[in-house]
Amino acid sequence: MTRGLSVLLFLAALIGCNRSDPIVVLQLHPKNPDIIYVATNDYIYKTRDAGQTWTNLSKGMSHSRVISMAIDPAYPATVYAGTKGDAVFKSHDGGQRWASMRSGLDDATITSVVNQFVFDPADSQHLLIATTMGVFETKNGGEGWTKRMEGMKEVLMVVTLGMDPTRPAILYAGTSGGVYKSIDQAGHWEKANNGLVPADMVKTSRALNVTSILVDPYEPDTVYAATLAGLYKTTDGAASWTRMGESLADQMIIAMALDRTRKGVIYIAGRDGVHRSEDGGATWTAINNGFATTNIRTVAQSPSDPKLFYAGTNGSGLYRSKDAGETWESMPPLYAGNERRP
Repeated sequence: MTRGLSVLLFLAALIGCNRSDPIVVLQLHPKNPDIIYVATNDYIYKTRDAGQTWTNLSKGMSHSRVISMAIDPAYPATVYAGTKGDAVFKSHDGGQRWASMRSGLDDATITSVVNQFVFDPADSQHLLIATTMGVFETKNGGEGWTKRMEGMKEVLMVVTLGMDPTRPAILYAGTSGGVYKSIDQAGHWEKANNGLVPADMVKTSRALNVTSILVDPYEPDTVYAATLAGLYKTTDGAASWTRMGESLADQMIIAMALDRTRKGVIYIAGRDGVHRSEDGGATWTAINNGFATTNIRTVAQSPSDPKLFYAGTNGSGLYRSKDAGETWESMPPLYAGNERRP
């Protein structure tokens, strides 16, 4: 074997060792910073020691991919998982055992994608989910679901929901055809696409795909909509939208987070890594120091430490930042000998 071939084989093996399943979901415990849930294309993992060891929690679930997760803020041992193709699952014991929660979800919904969960801050038994067949509501912790799509006639696919944290009756839905708004907690929806999607495009496949909607907790009439074609902002409760971040090289935004302790500070993630704005989206800085790849799928800020962030990549594992994104460090892998059995 030639020396050159040996080097190539070594590099190929090294690259293979550093590969990881894409991290689709990253869910942080609301009170214990050491507990993290991660979903890949194949499994759900949980750590109780800040990522040093991981446990596979997929026993008892279907083989459908987990697309979304949520932790009950009042009873954090209760965890929900939304799948691609098998509706909703719920665990009462931190993910050790799972039960299907599909009553009221019609056949088409069961085989659709559950994209996001949103809790009513006044009642954790009251949840809304965004699915590719619309918005559904439960008032009994998932025991029964009711469709909530009145007024949302042009589209069915709902990708994300944003709730006003100061006025929980106000909701925004990001869809395949732009944004809809409800002022009565999903009782009725009104189109809110002014400046966002041209009217003649709403019903076409060229309509803007909204990936994330977040309401500014400091200024609740300010809302950010991340899309696959750029970032938009409203300061008047979605009466009108303005394009932001046009200087960003990649306009396909996969994930977004608002800093919970600093007004006007936004993080977005996509194929070009993580970028931060400290002026409400006017200017942006890349914060990718430490990443092996800049293809980022999800980003989250710790509920207990505002400087602690996590980012899930599309092939190089999970990363952590202890300085609000200035530097990133790779965390231990989710598998390959690093799994702690339940």
